Amino acid sequence: MWRGVPVTDEALTQCIKTLRRQLGDDAGNPRFIETIPKHGYRFIAPVEAAGDAVPAPPRPQIAATSPLSRFTLLGAAGTLGAGIAGAIGGLIYGFAATSQSVGAVSVLLVLICLTVLVALMGGAGVAFGIAAAQLLSGKQWQWSVLGGAAGGMIVGAIVKLLGLDAFNLLLGHAPGAFAGGLEGALLGGAVGLGGWLAHRRPASLRRRVAIAAAAGGVVGALVPLAGGRLMAGSLDSLARSFPDSRLRLDHVGSWFGESGFGLVSQSVTGCLEGALFSGCVVGAMILALRDEG
Repeated sequence: MWRGVPVTDEALTQCIKTLRRQLGDDAGNPRFIETIPKHGYRFIAPVEAAGDAVPAPPRPQIAATSPLSRFTLLGAAGTLGAGIAGAIGGLIYGFAATSQSVGAVSVLLVLICLTVLVALMGGAGVAFGIAAAQLLSGKQWQWSVLGGAAGGMIVGAIVKLLGLDAFNLLLGHAPGAFAGGLEGALLGGAVGLGGWLAHRRPASLRRRVAIAAAAGGVVGALVPLAGGRLMAGSLDSLARSFPDSRLRLDHVGSWFGESGFGLVSQSVTGCLEGALFSGCVVGAMILALRDEG
């Protein structure tokens, strides 16, 4: 019985043609399948009893990844992805901030190094937080939201504390508004949410990265509206705390009809940062696990 396929003369003829083609048989001089006019077909090849069957060679098995190795792999990959996001963001902000300043190249390089460093630290917290949630929950991606939020909050709080203390110690005062534990928790949770949504059903790498980027972008846009600051907002606050600073993001606000780097500018750049960070971190993790079953 051919399930769902009507057995017509045409279907049967096509099936025999396919069999002959696979066997290398010729209808005019058959060695395997002979046509019996008005009756059908018959198999004419000699049949012999086979000896002991030769066992098929074993299929290569992909070595199973141990939980600890998976934890390290996920964390390292996510950290690397965050560093890539930081480099891209540094280039964007560097060109935006130095378009009208002297010493543009040096400012650009400093911004790239700074954003990469911050992204690596934040990415390590978020990525290893997600990896820890995976380790403890048995690869259940829904726990990644909690793991990413916890990792981002811890690293964000530590970096803010050390950063403010360093500014107070070296320069006598510190910038006011600065990204910290709350922003780290929100963005880390967004990355974990993006990872969970990206793994809910099979999809291409591009689609999964787009899903993760969308989750990060939405949360990144909401952070300034909730009174927080991400990278661009922190840089603007830092520059305003030191009047002689050559770093200025005011003209970015003019792109959105603002006189300075206002709330709209912070929300738009926050969306960019969140999407870039989340997409790169989750994308790197997916690539790291592409050979896993």
